[in-house]
Amino acid sequence: MAINQMDFDYIRKLVRDRTALVLSDDKQYLIEFRLSPVLKDIGMRSMQDLVTHLRISKSSHLQQRVIEALVTTETLFFRDNHPFAALRQSILPQLIRQRQSDRKLHIWCAACSSGQEPYSIAMLIREHFPELASWQLRLMASDISNQMLERAKTGYYSQHEVNRGVPKPLLDRYFQTQGKGWQLSQQIRQMVDFQQLNLAAPWPQTLPVMDMIFMRNVLIYFDAVTKKAILKKVRQSLRADGYLFLGGGETTLNLDAAFEPVQIDNVVCFRLRSNHSTNTR
Repeated sequence: MAINQMDFDYIRKLVRDRTALVLSDDKQYLIEFRLSPVLKDIGMRSMQDLVTHLRISKSSHLQQRVIEALVTTETLFFRDNHPFAALRQSILPQLIRQRQSDRKLHIWCAACSSGQEPYSIAMLIREHFPELASWQLRLMASDISNQMLERAKTGYYSQHEVNRGVPKPLLDRYFQTQGKGWQLSQQIRQMVDFQQLNLAAPWPQTLPVMDMIFMRNVLIYFDAVTKKAILKKVRQSLRADGYLFLGGGETTLNLDAAFEPVQIDNVVCFRLRSNHSTNTR
């Protein structure tokens, strides 16, 4: 299932054109590993056959299958823990005080993959902030992959996946055994609104202004120009006193001067500088 240089360049150009994600020169192994199951499923014998078919047919369905196989899907419940501790101890209590008049709270998990991050937030809210049950709370989760979104909606996870981050009290309270795995309860699943969204493409005009945006461990896959374009759209979609969460190795430094890093408890997040709060929606 090895891929030659010409076909590798074609595949990564396809991915970049459709998603703006950049596959570096050392990612040949990733393409071979991720696309091997696709080849077997559609009955092709080699990467060369696959690329030849993509070139000739330009099938949007096959292109989408290839792209969905290659987008990064690594995630786990309560990943890195510190952002969730800051939410519980500092950020959500503060936002609840500040939003008492309109009783609305909008949270967005971008690039949510199979859903562990938004479901972690939903469980945290259900556990520690019961007063939000009477608020207009929208917890939106998006991903470029429809396949991942369909899986996330089921709330079904393997034993290995729940072992990676779900505390036993939450497992007992919000999961039920289902076959060899576990399914989240309906009360948690119905808290999350999943929708398909390509961060590098235009965002829907119907997207509400967000109090918090989680965009963790995704900007690292874009080039600087795309990062700047995405952060500009984040700036327009974030409330003036809202919070942006990036991955531990990600920053807005040298990309968008409108943001400043702020340390809250043991996590660094980003807020709009007062002189850059241009969002009027």
